[in-house]
Amino acid sequence: MHRTRPAAPAYLRWSTVKTFRNPPQIAAPLAAYSHQAEITGSVRWLVLSGQVGMTPAGELPDDPIEQFGLALENVAANLAAAGMRPEDVVKLTIYLVGEIDLHRRRKRLSAWLNDLRPCMTVMTVAGLATPDLRVEIEAIACAEDTPTIVSQQ
Repeated sequence: MHRTRPAAPAYLRWSTVKTFRNPPQIAAPLAAYSHQAEITGSVRWLVLSGQVGMTPAGELPDDPIEQFGLALENVAANLAAAGMRPEDVVKLTIYLVGEIDLHRRRKRLSAWLNDLRPCMTVMTVAGLATPDLRVEIEAIACAEDTPTIVSQQ
């Protein structure tokens, strides 16, 4: 289903600016993330529900790092469906169940983020929606406002 909104007149539109900061009054981030993100301009926001490490066919790998990679792919697929990219992510919240190899997890996340440093929270939790889920990732993204948004319901 396509829904079209009229474009704002050119004199009312401006670029989206995302500024990521780590204020010097606060200890440096513990990993590859930023303490804050300021968004200015005419933007569209996308808020994702927690994405789990499951294939489109409903398969759930046993390896938590594989689940982590699939959850990131599902975030990317949701972004693409909204006409956005990983570069548009301003906040990730990552929920982990049990011990998950820190080095492998950071390597996988770093590859997905490339040089991006969105705001991020990582939590170890007792459990998720079903016992076999080990990873869930929520995301918030923003991109320049565009006149056409594709909605699939």
